[in-house]
Amino acid sequence: MNDTYPKSYSSLLKKTKASGFTMASNIEIGQLLRSLVASKPDGDFLEIGTGTGLATTWLLDGMGQKAHLTSLDNEPNCLAIATAFLCDDDRLNLCCTDGNEWLKNNLEKRFDLIFADAWPGKFFLLEETLNMIKIGGFYVIDDLLPQQNWPQGHSEKVVELRAYLNMRTDFFITYVDWSTGILLMTKKQSKENA
Repeated sequence: MNDTYPKSYSSLLKKTKASGFTMASNIEIGQLLRSLVASKPDGDFLEIGTGTGLATTWLLDGMGQKAHLTSLDNEPNCLAIATAFLCDDDRLNLCCTDGNEWLKNNLEKRFDLIFADAWPGKFFLLEETLNMIKIGGFYVIDDLLPQQNWPQGHSEKVVELRAYLNMRTDFFITYVDWSTGILLMTKKQSKENA
């Protein structure tokens, strides 16, 4: 396996652990995200749930110089860590905002990849989020396998989410029983637009 890590990853990981933040994305999802964004060198990408920026580093590492990433989080302390390590990259727009509100106010935007690592875009405003993905674009979610930090009733939400997404006919869907449980969807070209 390719074990090259993004710039600042090791330092950011140490800071993340020291902060007590326990919901960071792992290396496997990071590597997958890097590979996916590399397929869209001039792409526009959206990350919902920056956390301390660990997954963000992988996204930036795979992006072309003309690509752009918007990353959202509503936790100022986490975003302060991400900002300290990543603010020098002009391809990145870090936003301290409520994900639901941001999605509602930006429904006209279209993205080549959306990584929904928070409840907005995954459990809330899902339809709106899926509509924001370009033809050939990717929708990625993780944390679909049981986690120790899940609140009561969360397992049922995941089961319902997977059942709903499996019924979609406008995306190719791949569930990977790997890492924390990953769902990768690619938006199909409609027959009218073929």
